[in-house]
Amino acid sequence: MYPFLNALKNRNKILFYFGCFCCVGALISILFILFTDRTVFGINAWIKPFKFFISSAIFAWTMAWYIYDLSISKRSVSSYSWVLVFVLLFETIYIAIQASKGELSHFNTSSAFYSMMFGLMGILITILTLWTAYIGILFFTKPTKNMPIAYLWGIRLGIITFVIFAFEGGIMAQKLTHTIGHPDGSEGLPILNWSTQYGDLRVAHFLGMHALQLFPFLGYYVFRKAPFIISFAMVYFALVSFSFWQALQGQSIFSLF
Repeated sequence: MYPFLNALKNRNKILFYFGCFCCVGALISILFILFTDRTVFGINAWIKPFKFFISSAIFAWTMAWYIYDLSISKRSVSSYSWVLVFVLLFETIYIAIQASKGELSHFNTSSAFYSMMFGLMGILITILTLWTAYIGILFFTKPTKNMPIAYLWGIRLGIITFVIFAFEGGIMAQKLTHTIGHPDGSEGLPILNWSTQYGDLRVAHFLGMHALQLFPFLGYYVFRKAPFIISFAMVYFALVSFSFWQALQGQSIFSLF
């Protein structure tokens, strides 16, 4: 583990330390989960900050690893890194503050201030997502540092899939809910809280965005050849798209089992 973290630090100190900050935030959230009983929709309020701190650390470290291998200027890398830090720091801290008050962070339009903050989060995430999409384009157009071709295609397709299903979050924002067929807060899986009874748009959102890590990993360690990872990515994309369609019908993904 230490060699990986040391290599990550050497690749991008900005995102390395931000990822470390998020890990500390996740640990603090665990303590609050264990020792407080404040809830939102019947679920411990600190579960959401925990999930967002973890996902922010994973995303920051993932992009730190990938963009190091792009032949772009240090200034471009630094600019993207600082935007990522600003956006996700704003979001995670606001989510934690709202959790401490037992208030919603997302879909909260109960006051003008909360509506403004929800809208601001959406604008900032859109900027970061579009910039990440641009990074994905660069993996098609710029030279890379002697990367295995299946791994490179994993990064390309992972970023494309990530961006598409990141924007799926806009549908949740438009509907002011992630559950279809029932108000938010129905019975769900531990930690993830995906509804086991109704459609849940978070399933496709999660699975699609984490293609960013899955595709390159499989391209590097499992498939090794570009046609294999491309084929897998197409099947995966189709399945995640189906889970999105199914959620829109108000059906839980677990209704298939």
